[in-house]
Amino acid sequence: MTQYSLSDRITGCLFAGALGDAIGAYYEGQSSGADFEVPTDLSITDDTQLTIATCESIIQSGEVQPESIANRMVEWFRERRITGIGSSTLKALVELDAGGHWALVGASGECSAGNGAAMRIAPLAFMLDPDVDSERQTIRDVCRITHRNDEAYIGALAVVRTIGHVIKGNSLNAELLPSLISTLPDSRVRDRFMAVDDQALTLEEYASQFKTDGYVVNSVPLAILAAFEADDLLETIEKIVQCGGDTDTIASMFGQIYGAAHGTDVLPMPLVDQIDEVTLIRKTAIDFSNIISTKQGNA
Repeated sequence: MTQYSLSDRITGCLFAGALGDAIGAYYEGQSSGADFEVPTDLSITDDTQLTIATCESIIQSGEVQPESIANRMVEWFRERRITGIGSSTLKALVELDAGGHWALVGASGECSAGNGAAMRIAPLAFMLDPDVDSERQTIRDVCRITHRNDEAYIGALAVVRTIGHVIKGNSLNAELLPSLISTLPDSRVRDRFMAVDDQALTLEEYASQFKTDGYVVNSVPLAILAAFEADDLLETIEKIVQCGGDTDTIASMFGQIYGAAHGTDVLPMPLVDQIDEVTLIRKTAIDFSNIISTKQGNA
């Protein structure tokens, strides 16, 4: 397996995620089997915007601080730079803007098990080790800014563990599933991964058997399964679009994982250069990579 630098993996993660977000947003909410073509307007949504806000917080503070991340997110919100916000995330941002505490504003209850934590959690995989209790708690705290829900947290944890696996140079394939299942808490997310493993489901079979909506139990396993199967970034984004539903978030999470695994080699750069916030994403990738290098140098 080709060994990529951490900087290359970070750039691949952010750009591939942004491309999945921008293409998927054009088809969000459509039924399965939609005719596919790459839209001419490649505009990112909250999936990428809040991921970038998370990176900016870490760049500024040099570490993962939930309060700092919440503050940066609400700055974006006040500047009206966030588009396509889900209801749980919107609730949290409105209450943060009104002076609410970051640990208390997140939505709770069964209806809050959405993608809002998992879609922005990828940067933490480059900073934290979920096998360390205190660092796993930090991951949970960052999730609870918008989602005080165990399933939402466990879905995000699955994304962190998957990206953490590949940035260590390990292969991205279904052989990861038993390890992922064994390290996730008992949950519906874990049960879904067990079903994928037991039935050896393909992407199309998964989409036929389960929903492809914004419920984290449906979306995160689908995004990770897509990453296992993928041979090409754009072709797999098209397959995700064909599944219908929450296409921007699922394609974004898939892209983050696939880009972290394969670096910039997988990026169709003419398309990437058409993303509306390409300059900001590129600068963020560079600055975030420098923070990781500094952290590793001081370790």
